[in-house]
Amino acid sequence: MELVLLVWIGIATIWTFTMMGYDKSQARKKGQRVPEKTLWTAALLGGGIGAYLGMMYFRHKTKHVQFRIGFFVLALLTVAVVLWLMDFSLPGTKEF
Repeated sequence: MELVLLVWIGIATIWTFTMMGYDKSQARKKGQRVPEKTLWTAALLGGGIGAYLGMMYFRHKTKHVQFRIGFFVLALLTVAVVLWLMDFSLPGTKEF
């Protein structure tokens, strides 16, 4: 089950990163954009890392505070979930 969730997060991360790049491209061309609701939904469904990395890499939505903070928090939560799924623990810490 952990592997399935990790694969899901990996796919969602790549998909959301790609959507951020596509939306930036469409913004430059004044084409049809990806709705903000869709970007948030993808980020919430496991693509938080991709949303944040895409925002920074493509310099897209960086002027919007809610995106900067929200995508950063979702990325941190996604990293925490990944570490938990991988049963990661810091050196020197004891398990309960």
